[in-house]
Amino acid sequence: MEVKSHKYPTECGEITLIRIVNCHGAAVTLSSLGAGVLGVEVPDASGKIENVALAYRDPASYMADGPAMGKVPGRYANRIAYGRFTLEGAEYQLDTNLPPHHLHGGAGGFQNRIWDVQLLPNGVRFTLHSPDGEEHYPGNLEAVAEYRWSDDNQLSLLLEARSDAPSIVNLTNHAYWNLDGADAGCALHQMLQIKASRWLPTDSTLIPTGEMAPVENTPMDFRTAKSVGQDIKMDFPALVYGKGYDNCWVLDRDSDTTVESDGARVVREHAMVRDAVVMWSPLSKRRLHIDTDQPGVQVYTGNWLAGSPLNMSGRSYNDYDGVAIEAQGLPDAPNKPGFPSQRIDAEHPMIRTIIFRFDCID
Repeated sequence: MEVKSHKYPTECGEITLIRIVNCHGAAVTLSSLGAGVLGVEVPDASGKIENVALAYRDPASYMADGPAMGKVPGRYANRIAYGRFTLEGAEYQLDTNLPPHHLHGGAGGFQNRIWDVQLLPNGVRFTLHSPDGEEHYPGNLEAVAEYRWSDDNQLSLLLEARSDAPSIVNLTNHAYWNLDGADAGCALHQMLQIKASRWLPTDSTLIPTGEMAPVENTPMDFRTAKSVGQDIKMDFPALVYGKGYDNCWVLDRDSDTTVESDGARVVREHAMVRDAVVMWSPLSKRRLHIDTDQPGVQVYTGNWLAGSPLNMSGRSYNDYDGVAIEAQGLPDAPNKPGFPSQRIDAEHPMIRTIIFRFDCID
């Protein structure tokens, strides 16, 4: 395994770029800006190696970009309704950077911070300190995003968050995938399967109603694989609200471990769900498997990618050029008592794993 890094100076500070190449020549490129994935180069069925993670030409373009391309948002990925939540009897008002709601931790979220870097024999450990009160969140928080790349084309991501006081956190990775190649164009023909019999209906601003609804007989049913675009134009509220899929599914699992915290039962350890999401291309035959112990997965079909920073081909991405698959806690969980808790404290850190496995279909 070859691990190399170099510095990239920008007006926002010095970024560290890390490239990891396995024994077969497949590689990942990572950035300290947002603990982001800038590229995953894997072979197609003929052996041709290409990047399949959407990427910008300039590493500085990832700062404050709308798509949050490839990065780790935080403290709370996804939405919090009206930027408000109550914790330990205290009310908190966050930035409403996606009016009228809070998205991805606010304008100063983790995706727009430069993380510290520790190189590993087969990966990199990014760490970030978020002081008490930053973006109006409580508690001094230490975040970790540790990536490891294997010789069998597996990218594992360990996410940790530890706080010295009660707080909330939701960490994920926001990479967009196109298994025909990062700049291959529309990805709606690619196949998707999600191991979930329930999804989260939302209002028109994409805030969950609190219901976990069955996917059966709806366009949200991906239990049997279908193309991403098969039902995307249906006259169905969720698809109209988001101009495509921008929704969270509750993963099916056999068991969880719960603990008592201030009299409330809180899910702390989730069983790993293998093949929680599987995506593949009928053209390149590349396939992506995602395993995770996160409670849910947000699937966003790149409905608003147009106007993004320039990609490696020298153009902006178009809508639907990639699919973000974000294994995470449920959106607005701090305001939804029926959702698994995203609360952490000094005794109960958050530790979650996402594994991206790449191969080819026969």
